[in-house]
Amino acid sequence: MSTQSRSQNVNPWIVMVVVSMGFFMTLLDTTIVNIAVPSIIDGLHASLDEILWVLNGYTLVYAVLLITSGRLGDRVGPKPMFLAGAALFTTASVLCGLSHGPTELIAARALQGLGGAIMAPQVLSIMMRVFPPERRGAVFGVYGALAGIAVIAGPTLGGLLVTNFGWQSVFFVNLPIGIVTILAAVLLVPNIERGERHKFDIAGVLLATAGLGGVTFGLIEGQRYSWGTVTSFITIPEVIAAGVIMLLVFVIVELRREEALLPIALLRGRNFAGGMTIAAVMGFAMVGLFLPLAIYLQSVLGLSAIEAGLTIAPMPLVMGFLAPVAGGLSERFGKWLLAAGMTTFAAGMAYIILTAQAGSGRWSFLPGLILGGIGMGFTWAPLGTIAMRDVPARLAGTASGVFTTIQEFGGVLAGAAVGAVLQNQLATALHNQAVTYSANFPPQFRGRFVDGFSQASKGGLEAGRQTGGSVPLPAGIPAQVVQQIQAAAAAVFQHAFVDAMRPAMMLPVIAVLLGAAVAVVVLRQSRASAAAVEVAA
Repeated sequence: MSTQSRSQNVNPWIVMVVVSMGFFMTLLDTTIVNIAVPSIIDGLHASLDEILWVLNGYTLVYAVLLITSGRLGDRVGPKPMFLAGAALFTTASVLCGLSHGPTELIAARALQGLGGAIMAPQVLSIMMRVFPPERRGAVFGVYGALAGIAVIAGPTLGGLLVTNFGWQSVFFVNLPIGIVTILAAVLLVPNIERGERHKFDIAGVLLATAGLGGVTFGLIEGQRYSWGTVTSFITIPEVIAAGVIMLLVFVIVELRREEALLPIALLRGRNFAGGMTIAAVMGFAMVGLFLPLAIYLQSVLGLSAIEAGLTIAPMPLVMGFLAPVAGGLSERFGKWLLAAGMTTFAAGMAYIILTAQAGSGRWSFLPGLILGGIGMGFTWAPLGTIAMRDVPARLAGTASGVFTTIQEFGGVLAGAAVGAVLQNQLATALHNQAVTYSANFPPQFRGRFVDGFSQASKGGLEAGRQTGGSVPLPAGIPAQVVQQIQAAAAAVFQHAFVDAMRPAMMLPVIAVLLGAAVAVVVLRQSRASAAAVEVAA
């Protein structure tokens, strides 16, 4: 029985709902965890670099294996792969919630990323086969809507769960969703015939993993090793250099492969190449901006997780309201709408950076959040339309996978680069603020107070909510000055974090402005001819 006749026996909308539940679970997990970061730091006594690995462990595995698992789905069928990915993702989510230390959580998050990478590519494959060609526009609409809902729901739902049930609940919430998704998929999703038997680019996967892993490790762990020696035979700069070399080798190898992990033919189309660059920039911005902001709202301003989620909520709400409007204007004003959206988003984020103080009120950032929401609404809608406009139909699935992968790569690099700047600046700012506040202490305690923060910087910085950024201090301090020192320590952390987050968050703002320039210079406003596209591809 053919795929088409078999698909006629099922309701494609029911199939779409079932597989979308699994896809939404993976999307939600990328946004819901950020708001739980301060609570995870407190609960597991994790340092900032360990938390960066909790975030990047998931994203790195997910990004590198996304395209390969999509091709594997063509070999064995998308339904078995979807079920395997959903089962693994759900199991790994439970393991995340049961973790008793940072190392356990990092390992479970990597396993979760593997499950997400196996499941996510099958969603589009299944929906494209159960819907007739004339109704497939709805498929891409659902993709965009799910992403928007995940962005809106993540911080608020995450804050609600963390405040009432603890940080573990942001992972345990996947258990009922996963079980329902698996059972519904077994009963309602049809067995779809296998597609084209792709070749697997194992060398590409290994080189990309090694390259990104080296750069990520060097940037995240640089502050811990004082940007010097890791072991007796390798240093942090050498680790980063080795990662860059691996990525260059990856590009050279991909240029020579018939069926590469990142098909070079797609990059010859200006709109796709430019759109992919902008997707990487926006992936970089999402992680690079919202990770420091989530810590700041809870650890510096003292908001609860739900209060922090509600503080951020105006941005995705405005984005969700404007996205349909932007979608209707995309075909006519495409690249100009995109450039204006990115510039507006950068302006909103810059407002938040300049407004942030140790004693700011939670609604001080509302103008910046509204501006950011307007910018995101006019960025995401035209981005997909422009990038995919000239891609031949036969390459649409591959192009979609590449597009998502590159966006995830941007998030990986943001977690590493912004995290590195944040840790480095925080170590310096803690020392400077400690020197300033120690002037109020008796002379015999000043040096020991400053040394306490310096030692904390070398041993792994904690930025949790309950600790208020406190760091271990030397023993022997008299009881009568303990309260004074604790108050000063909290103030040191609060002011130091604000000083550190500004340059860290400016990095993605600058990247977004450069992305807006790419939109103006590289993207075509009009559709390329079919013949030119086929020659390029």
